[in-house]
Amino acid sequence: MRWRSMSRAWVINHPAHAKLLAPMIESLGQSDDLVVAVKRKEVQNMLEDQMNPIKISRVIWVPRLIGFFRWMKLVWRIVLAKKHLRNIQSVVSIGAPIEILFGPRSARRIYITDTEPNLTAHRLARKKATDIVIPQHFKDELAPILFDTKATIHRLNGLHGHIHLNPGTLRRKPNTPYKVLARKIRGNGGHDRNEWVPIMDKIFTGFEVISVDEDSEIASPWELDKLIAASDGVITQSVTLASEACLLGIPTLLISKAQRGFLDVLEREDYPLLRVHHSIQEVPDKFIEMMNDVEKTHSIQWPNTREELLKIL
Repeated sequence: MRWRSMSRAWVINHPAHAKLLAPMIESLGQSDDLVVAVKRKEVQNMLEDQMNPIKISRVIWVPRLIGFFRWMKLVWRIVLAKKHLRNIQSVVSIGAPIEILFGPRSARRIYITDTEPNLTAHRLARKKATDIVIPQHFKDELAPILFDTKATIHRLNGLHGHIHLNPGTLRRKPNTPYKVLARKIRGNGGHDRNEWVPIMDKIFTGFEVISVDEDSEIASPWELDKLIAASDGVITQSVTLASEACLLGIPTLLISKAQRGFLDVLEREDYPLLRVHHSIQEVPDKFIEMMNDVEKTHSIQWPNTREELLKIL
């Protein structure tokens, strides 16, 4: 399919955003496009990795708006946005409002989100966005401010993981001991402070653990899905990793207070997701049962979410 040529700025504020935008950039990217990437270790590792599929040479690094001096970081990020987005015709941003706010007035400003509690970003982005892209399962009642806007609202059929993942294959007999992929997050982001629940190291006793904690070094960050698929189970505080693991058919224990529409979908459609909203001392028996149940498969058709998003962009 041929797409109209226009210069775009692609805003990557999180490692998951790089994975989601990569197939979009592969189809729509132009030589004069720009990547606006946040300075966080995992994003830097992905964009500097030799397997990085994002072939855009112009990369502007911007500060992450957390921690001390975040107001100074905010001012600097605004300065960078005004300077580098001048001739851009379209700004595509996932959950990051600054580039939406300060992109050219004549540009399309497309704000993508599946994260209902990211209210500060929603409150800002909806003021200047021309388009807002959310999934059909988005829990509107948790983010009413997002809909107080003149932007066109688009709803995608499917989860963000459907855009960059491929359907999971049949699982093998579990390893002895169980091979578990674990990802701990810091919980210091703009919207996840009230969702974070500590993971006790004790719950990993008896497992072979593959650790991919936030800001840790991963040999090939673009092949995290292969690590997930090679595991018997996943234990994490990350809702993004939990959703990806479930879509790949891997039993997942999510330890978090997070409320997301996509988590409800995974539970409703009987994906292998077990949610715990408090700290625990040991893994529930149910999770062990899920890892042993290698016969369970899903017949739900994989939605064409990637093509839907391409048409919107």
